[in-house]
Amino acid sequence: MANQVVKERTERTKWYLESRFGMFIHWGIYAIPARGEWIRSYERIPKEEYETYMKEFDARNYDPGEWARLAKKAGMKYAVLTAKHHDGFCMYDSKYTEFKSTNAPCGRDLVREFLEAFRKEGIRVGLYFSLIDWSREDYPHYGDQFHPMRDNEDYRNREHDFDQYLTYMHNQVRELLTDYGHLDLMWFDFSYGPMKCETWRAAELIKMVRELQPHIIIDNRLEGSAEDAGSIRTLDPTPYSGDFASPEQMIPPAGLLDAGGNPIPWEACITLNKNWGYHAHDRHYKSARMVIRTLVECVSKNGNLILNVGPDATGRIPKESVRILEEVGDWMEDNQDSIYGCGASVLPKPEWGRFTQKGNLLYAHVMEEQIGAVCLPGMAGKVGKMRLLKDRTEVKESHFWNLKEYRENAFFFFDPNASDCYPLPDERDTVVEMECTW
Repeated sequence: MANQVVKERTERTKWYLESRFGMFIHWGIYAIPARGEWIRSYERIPKEEYETYMKEFDARNYDPGEWARLAKKAGMKYAVLTAKHHDGFCMYDSKYTEFKSTNAPCGRDLVREFLEAFRKEGIRVGLYFSLIDWSREDYPHYGDQFHPMRDNEDYRNREHDFDQYLTYMHNQVRELLTDYGHLDLMWFDFSYGPMKCETWRAAELIKMVRELQPHIIIDNRLEGSAEDAGSIRTLDPTPYSGDFASPEQMIPPAGLLDAGGNPIPWEACITLNKNWGYHAHDRHYKSARMVIRTLVECVSKNGNLILNVGPDATGRIPKESVRILEEVGDWMEDNQDSIYGCGASVLPKPEWGRFTQKGNLLYAHVMEEQIGAVCLPGMAGKVGKMRLLKDRTEVKESHFWNLKEYRENAFFFFDPNASDCYPLPDERDTVVEMECTW
């Protein structure tokens, strides 16, 4: 019998496993210095100096409706915004701090506007919330692994009341879950060293989350991190183990399984360039082709892709990001059936690309030109109607003379009159839908 935690997780994540593609948005006052979201930690910036950035944060170009339309165009089904990152600046009107967007020159509850705009476009919504808060004097500082003042001798003998911090942190989670309507996802970040599990009073926190919004799904980082998935990969996960694992900046070599070999929900969280938050000098953008192939790889391994954009200090998503997402959207418009609701195939990965599958529909994602026909290993007599997914062009099984030695396989050419190398109709990823009998 399945563990009760697993049963409830399975029910909650049905929509998530259908969606497959989401948008992550890292935005905050760290976009003003524009050197990434970890700038305060990396550069050991004192609190008083860092908090002056709030006085410049006017968000004058913030149009969440435009963000939502871009996400929808790209084919993204859910979106997650940083309500609060490690620096402690709240992008909403928290009643527990003055370090928030409503006290900045913009004077706006940026989270509320985000939620309303994305819901309007039919996109499911989630919020990222940092368990860490470097703005608080009651959060561990000197000697901590990441705190900006971790090696500042002036902080060596300063005391902190961590229980007071936890009460503050729990209260902020409660207000997000009670004051901002129906949320589909909470993305907690992150645990490290001894700072995990009951250090966060995790059982108490999750009990509150489940009481307030029982449908909501959460990631695994109350317990795990990008380096360790935690008990979600065991047969007896804790109540705060999370509803999905969250490998960061990489795709697992295979789909994630528990100790019994059962697939568990997961998403790869990936940046569009190299940084999560806006970095003015980071021009190392992934191509639309790479994004498409990364999405297909995740789905082919029963996973999701949540792709990050980092708006600038004014609230604009960089033009490079917009261009890439629009191109991804062009591909998704033609090929979305091979993504939504799909997962791993019963067939192994082919040499020329990947398979995704939905019931008896097999999707061949052909990513490399072939010498001769495209081979469907072991599929002789099992393939029915084949169509190019983009426009329903008929693709016919080939029985060309030089294939007859390999009768256990099925083969096709994109051009039925071809007998040799043929350019891919879409070099990014050409998808063929086929009805199969197994």
